[in-house]
Amino acid sequence: MVKHKTEIRFIFYASSIFICYLIFGMLQEKITRGKYGDETFTCALSLVLIQCIVNYTFAQILMLSWKHEKDTTRTIYYFSSALTYLLAMVCSVMALQWVNYPTQVVGKAAKPIPVMILGVLIGRKQYPLKKYLFVFLIVIGIILFMYKDQAKKSNDDSQGMGIGEVLLFLSLTMDGLTGAVQERIKSESSPTAYSMMLNTNWWSTIISAFGVLLSGEIFKFVTFVNQHPEIVIYLIAFALMGALGQLFIFFMVAEFGPLPCSVVTTTRKFFNVLASVIVFGNVLQIRQWIGAVLVFSGLFLDIFYSKGKATPAKRAVNK
Repeated sequence: MVKHKTEIRFIFYASSIFICYLIFGMLQEKITRGKYGDETFTCALSLVLIQCIVNYTFAQILMLSWKHEKDTTRTIYYFSSALTYLLAMVCSVMALQWVNYPTQVVGKAAKPIPVMILGVLIGRKQYPLKKYLFVFLIVIGIILFMYKDQAKKSNDDSQGMGIGEVLLFLSLTMDGLTGAVQERIKSESSPTAYSMMLNTNWWSTIISAFGVLLSGEIFKFVTFVNQHPEIVIYLIAFALMGALGQLFIFFMVAEFGPLPCSVVTTTRKFFNVLASVIVFGNVLQIRQWIGAVLVFSGLFLDIFYSKGKATPAKRAVNK
């Protein structure tokens, strides 16, 4: 019964993450690619700052609404997690200036790998061999499914691959470090999802606020909003969807750990693409069907046959 309830919670968290970030992505595209007169919104750092502020406010309200134990997590852990999280986003966006879209997809699909490696090295985790196999199946499946769709678009984007690959590698490294720090937090102090969300976004807000102020982007943002006030409703909805999505991410991290969460967030894009294929009746290539089978196989095998609970190395030694 307990195992059954755990599986239900996992499916609920994963589904909520998919839905929230599907809407979140649509709003993000509307904000950043929509036309406002003859202008487009280019204040990316300010957008990140707004998201962090709303996330922090949302978490603060939740902390006041529910009883919770005192969080004993060291400040340096939360600061490190926030810093690596922000750096991963910045490097990923910058990489698109030099690498083609398929290369970025491959990089995003490989995210669980550095999470596992750095989780072992820094987070003191131990994973069974079948866990590596399941994640490997998911990664290969996503690559097969998504790479073919964009292959024709890569012909004109071959310059500067060295810089782009370095940035992509840095982004993956930062993702792995974020997961490793979260593993350390989870194993040492086991804070609630609300507390993790609150403290991570507090430090993310501080770091991104410094970036907005030092770059002078804040003045550009205020001017843009004054000239195009209709964007405010999109910004609010965008931030709220992001806050809800991040809340469910922290629920999953707190209960199942960063690796299952990384698998879910990595496959989110796959399921969004698959949904669009079904809705619009697009024909899939054979290699894409193979990729779909691998992804579903990896997910179901991981959920039903893997324990999903890695053992902290330190405790394993003591036993």
